[in-house]
This record gives sequence, C-alpha cells and structure tokens, in this order.
Amino acid sequence: MSRTSLREPMPHPTLAAEDAVVRVRGISKTYGDVEALRNVDLDVARGKLTTLLGPSGCGKTTLLKIIAGLIPATAGEIVVNGRVVSGPGPERAFVFQDFALMPWATVMRNVAFGLELKGIGEAERRRTAQRYIDEVGLSGFESKYPHELSGGMKQRVGIARAFAVNADVLLLDEPFSAVDEQNRRKFQEDLLRLVALENKTFIFVTHSIEEAVYVSDRIVLLSPRPGRISQTIDPAIDRSASPDEIRRDKGYLDTVEEIWNGLRHYAE
Repeated sequence: MSRTSLREPMPHPTLAAEDAVVRVRGISKTYGDVEALRNVDLDVARGKLTTLLGPSGCGKTTLLKIIAGLIPATAGEIVVNGRVVSGPGPERAFVFQDFALMPWATVMRNVAFGLELKGIGEAERRRTAQRYIDEVGLSGFESKYPHELSGGMKQRVGIARAFAVNADVLLLDEPFSAVDEQNRRKFQEDLLRLVALENKTFIFVTHSIEEAVYVSDRIVLLSPRPGRISQTIDPAIDRSASPDEIRRDKGYLDTVEEIWNGLRHYAE
C-alpha cells in the first residue's frame, strides 16, 4: 500500500496503454480567479473502481465532470479508449448526486431513456431496462414516477440508467450521500456486486473515507484547492469476506486510519 506523504503533490504512476481506459493529462481548471484543479495526471485501470477522495472543495466533482465531458478543462486533455474527449460520449455514463431523473417519466422510461436516444427498438429497450431494474432491486416499481419514490430508490434508478446504456466508463458523483447509513451500506454492497458482474471501469466520488476503502480498488487523494493528486492507495481488501468481516479487518481499519491521519490537518 502506498505510503507517500499527503502533503506533497506527487506524479501519478502511469499504466500501460492497454490497461488504462481513462487517461487524464495535465488537467487544470480555473473559474474566474479560483483555481480548482492544477496539472492533474491520472490513469484509470480497466475493469477497476477508482475513487476520488479529498476535502470539500478540492475539485473531485469538477474532475469527474471534466472526464464526463460535461464541462471543459482550462488546460490539459482527457483520453478515453484512445480518443480525446471533447464533450459527452456514449462510452461514458454519469450518475448524478441529485438523481437527475425526468419527473414526467416512469421508472421504466427513465432507465430506458439513454437507449431510446440511441435509437434502440422498444422491445430491446424494455428488456435491457428490466434487467437493470431487477439488478438494483426495483422490480415492481417499473410504472412508478420519481415523486412516488424515496431518495434511495431514485438513486437506484439513476444507477440502473447508467448501466443500461452499456457504457465502458461509469462516473458516480457521491451517489449514496442522500441515504441513511443502513441503506448506504446496502447500496455499497450492491455496487460491488455489479462491479463484479459487469466488465466496466468505475470512477467514484465520495467524502467518506470508510466508503472509499470499502468499495475501491484504488483511492486517489486530492489536496485542497487547487486540487492535485497527493497520494494513491490500493486497499488490500479480501472481497470474498463478508461485509462485517471486511469492516473489522485490521488492513481495512489501518487504511482508514492512514487516510484520516493524512487528511486531518486539512480540517484543523
């Protein structure tokens, strides 16, 4: 596990071209006089879940949206599957923190919407949408509208919609922040199950150290604004263990403590 100091920004280790789905090169972002990100380099491995973690305002969501093509960088470039990103694309799907569902559409229509935009026929759209509605535990809610759902259920719809479009890269912006602790833990377990089932690459944003250690193959720590990569950590977690065993494991607890000790001075 990496032990590089959190106080000094570091160059991110590069991956072989065939192993990196997403390459972030020299990304900087400025809003007026505010420098949000500075010269960020990052390779994201194929088939893994990489988490962006850091103090509030460090640019985690900004970086995620730049990768998604939702906002432009001030400098640098994003390469996904060998192509430079110039805007949103079908190889990337975004799960928003605030759900971003269509209020006039049913669960089925919301989940199938990306497929509809692709011109997929209705029968195939419904089959694919139903598969992921079932996967996220919303069977029986296909005809419900967003106002009839809890916050957690709305987020499940957003996750199902992202999986349904069969994107190579799924970008998740604090998807579990609006749910209580019991549901949050259940959602984490559901996410890990989907990660294991689907050959996708995930980039995940969270404020929770415990959540990052629990779900991640790699954790990328960002410094306070302007956000730069301070450290990368690959948690040594035995995924075959039960959730309770993982959370009691010394390696898990030590990793949580290491990250907290590194970030503590930013909160003081």
